[in-house]
Amino acid sequence: MLDIPSLLRVHVGAVTAAQIDMGVCDAIQRNAPVEEPAAMTAPHVPKVAGFDPTVPAPTHTAAPLPDLPAPPAGPGAMIQDKLAGWVSDLTTLHELTERLTRTGTLDDALHELLRAGAALVGARRGMVVLEPADGLGPATTIGLGLAHADLGTIETVPRSATSYGRILDDVPDGPPAGRTSGPVAVPDLFADEGLDPRHREVAARLGYAASYAVPLATEAAGRLGAAVWLYDEPAEPAEGRRHLVGLYGRYASEHLARLLELERGRARMATIAEELLPSRLPRVAGVQLAARHRAGPRGGGDWYDALPLPEGALGLAVGSVSGSGPSALAAMGRLRASLRAYAVMEGEDPVAVLSDLELLLRLTEPARSATALFAYAEPARRKVVLAGAGHTPPLIVGERRTEYVETSLSAPLGMLACWEAPSVEIAPEPGETVLLYTDGLLRRTGESTDRAFAKLHAAAATVPAADRADPGAIADHVLRTVLPEGGSGDEDVVVLAARFE
Repeated sequence: MLDIPSLLRVHVGAVTAAQIDMGVCDAIQRNAPVEEPAAMTAPHVPKVAGFDPTVPAPTHTAAPLPDLPAPPAGPGAMIQDKLAGWVSDLTTLHELTERLTRTGTLDDALHELLRAGAALVGARRGMVVLEPADGLGPATTIGLGLAHADLGTIETVPRSATSYGRILDDVPDGPPAGRTSGPVAVPDLFADEGLDPRHREVAARLGYAASYAVPLATEAAGRLGAAVWLYDEPAEPAEGRRHLVGLYGRYASEHLARLLELERGRARMATIAEELLPSRLPRVAGVQLAARHRAGPRGGGDWYDALPLPEGALGLAVGSVSGSGPSALAAMGRLRASLRAYAVMEGEDPVAVLSDLELLLRLTEPARSATALFAYAEPARRKVVLAGAGHTPPLIVGERRTEYVETSLSAPLGMLACWEAPSVEIAPEPGETVLLYTDGLLRRTGESTDRAFAKLHAAAATVPAADRADPGAIADHVLRTVLPEGGSGDEDVVVLAARFE
């Protein structure tokens, strides 16, 4: 590439040297002393391309040098511009994919996909339809800059008349290996003579005039759905932007496929856990029952039980098995079934029930530990005898008091060669509720143990008076207050409330 300033400096230097030589020759012919030119004794800073327009040209110069036109940019400049553009695009793509990678749920990933895609194609609004081709779900529609009512209005348009609908209907059973349906651009909806009248009406009502849709699909999972972005005016992304959003869409599809499998696994684990827990709570005179169970994403081993016993008695139990996943769920099912058998045989002695459970766990699953609390309640007498093995203490909630039950300190089941701890007896007042729970409720707060206990106590103490007659409302209030957004962590949460009349 030509360096114009350097060429000019060389040219000016040559002229100056010629001037000096001519001046020396003239002085020798006239036998006069040689004087340095004024340019040598009074240099000044060049103004334009090496010249100072305020200094007149020497008299022996035939004519001033003309301005040299800038040469056209060579191929090197074009390559540098393209390289700079590619680097900028790759940097943008890297930042967007990094943000997408940090999402851990399908909902977060879909929102991030919409936001990033809108930035890439230059749109303000959009929507993504998650609809796996295998039909196993989950299926959802999420919007960007569109209210829930707007999404419902768009869904009244026949699917075949929309850009994203053409993608979803293109390969109904998912694309075969190596092939996916391509993007669909509609740069001017109202210029399309074949536009469905309902689509024209909805577009005019919501104020969009163009759309650009890309497929969400992988070779392994097939079709996952489609994303579409809406323009307020007739427009479509440039070729470079199309290429970028295509690359981003392929990466997003792989990420969504992974999250989809995780979501399905969590749903299966939650279903198994619910099947292992009581399908309904018993009805026993003198007491009202309510239970709440929130399964962790990896499937924990927290459980609860309530079973009627002879002579109008009631057995209440909560517990937690160490570990997570299918093995923890299986161990939880075995432990709960064993406790039910021991409760029927000797439920009036909670210490004996937990001692038998300790022996069973130590012999059959020596590598596993568990916590448990069993209470033998006689509602007619408002009497409760309970024992715990490494478990959190119950909480009594009433109009005049909110306090923890002082239970004896003991190790979890499976931690000692022989377990035995004394039981305690409590007498709830009419209208008071005994709240049993697992330690997952405390762990999900993310607080220290003391602060978590204080938070739980404060939540129970602030139950509205109108809700105190309903154990389900009490449990819901405690969960909303202690875990306003579900809390952090992977632990299961169990709350069992028994209100004595």
